[in-house]
Amino acid sequence: MTLPEQLLLSDLLRRRVRCQAGIDHGAGVLAWMHPPVHRLLGWISKPSAFGERRQAWRLDQLRGLAELEALVQGEGADTDLATCERLPTLMEASLLDRRGDPIGTLADAAVELRTGRILHYLISRSDPRLPGSSRWRLSPERIVDQQPGQVSTGLSGLDDLPLARASVRQEFLRRSRRWRDQVQEETSRLRDQFQQAGDRFEERFSERLEGWLEEPDEPDAEPGWDRYGEPVARQPRRPEPPEPRSEAWDDWDGWDEDPMEPHDPRERRGRRPPAEDDDPWV
Repeated sequence: MTLPEQLLLSDLLRRRVRCQAGIDHGAGVLAWMHPPVHRLLGWISKPSAFGERRQAWRLDQLRGLAELEALVQGEGADTDLATCERLPTLMEASLLDRRGDPIGTLADAAVELRTGRILHYLISRSDPRLPGSSRWRLSPERIVDQQPGQVSTGLSGLDDLPLARASVRQEFLRRSRRWRDQVQEETSRLRDQFQQAGDRFEERFSERLEGWLEEPDEPDAEPGWDRYGEPVARQPRRPEPPEPRSEAWDDWDGWDEDPMEPHDPRERRGRRPPAEDDDPWV
């Protein structure tokens, strides 16, 4: 059976160890590692549910992986619980930021099976035993100092690390942040388009207004607009027809004459002009 190039430590520990004789040696319970060089040497299994007996397996004894079993070759080294508790490990150690505040826990590690080198650690913000929690990837080069139970880094927070696996809450926050950024970008793009369209409209309106102001006044012509707001050719204004003259106006044609004069021309013909000596009151 072909082994993968790399494997998570949690996937190795959750499998039960079975040797070439078919004997079940129990499930893995602890990582056997060398923290100063970030290397995994093997793992520890618990053959029975009771007692303090443990068995240590080297990483090079691993020959295959089944769905729930880790197939090994050779015999494991017998040990006890007290010895296993004294093995140095970084698993479940607190991760400290640059100020010395805890920001997470080392929950898992990605291991290169051929050499046992730890490629990166997986950091959990909350309890690592909670299913579906988020994991951040921490490379060994970012570790400043390490002591039993704690690892110091120069990080400002977990946001400085790449996200390896997102929880439901973290995935929702990440998607909502992406949607918000997309909405902001689309809003900004539409705002720029409306601004450009308004500038073009204002420029065209200013040009046409200047053209209208420069044209000579034509009292007999009036401007027109089409359905799209474009100016059309001016049409000459039609002359207005004369108003019909009423008969009543004929009665006012004699206002330049003496009102005491008779209207009949025959009566005017028989009258003499008044003399200077005539007294108008006689």
